[in-house]
Amino acid sequence: MTTKNSALSKEVLMVLTSHDKLGDTGEKTGFWLEEFASPYYQLVDAGFNVTLASPLGGQPPLDPKSAEADFQTDATRRFEQDSASQAVLANTKKLDLIDANEYAAVFYPGGHGPMWDLTNDQHSIALISAFIEQNKPVAVVCHATAVLLNVKDANGDAIVKGKKIAGFTNSEEAAVQLTDIVPFLLEDELIKLGANYQKSDDWASFVVEDGNIISGQNPASSSEAAARLIIKLS
Repeated sequence: MTTKNSALSKEVLMVLTSHDKLGDTGEKTGFWLEEFASPYYQLVDAGFNVTLASPLGGQPPLDPKSAEADFQTDATRRFEQDSASQAVLANTKKLDLIDANEYAAVFYPGGHGPMWDLTNDQHSIALISAFIEQNKPVAVVCHATAVLLNVKDANGDAIVKGKKIAGFTNSEEAAVQLTDIVPFLLEDELIKLGANYQKSDDWASFVVEDGNIISGQNPASSSEAAARLIIKLS
């Protein structure tokens, strides 16, 4: 990292979804709590300054299912008691005001929300392109791997083409009974674009790296993805 010994090396951007509708079901979606809380605290505890952003700014929507008891972790419980971090989350910056030059890396937590907004968000696409061009790490987890789908490299090819990439699997989508609700199946789209799609068992932590792209398969992968990012920035 060219920024390794500079003040910039301690600045990490985290981008969350602003989308809260689960297709036409009438149910809510958003970001997945574990996928935000675990990386956020790992980065903060490692001495990084984390800036939060979202397409609309302000409070990003939380997928209500991710707040259920079965999905709680030490990090989510810590967040529930952390009023200061809750206030930070409630005031995310608008994505169109973010300058990639001010950050050493970017992390995208998942949840189903990013499939609807961040996948096609031109500010997000441009931001990821800038990080890649500047040789800075881009970390994505679960459904947030979808933010890479419309990013092109300098030759106009899909940024994921030929790259080892992980993301939420078709079998995991089927397990949560949303195969016919989501706008596309992430595994299928990555393979169509020529990614070297990789996966492990459903719900197991699985992270792959290829160059400066770090990608995790599912919520359980968010901790390892953050750990890999920290190593790259150290």
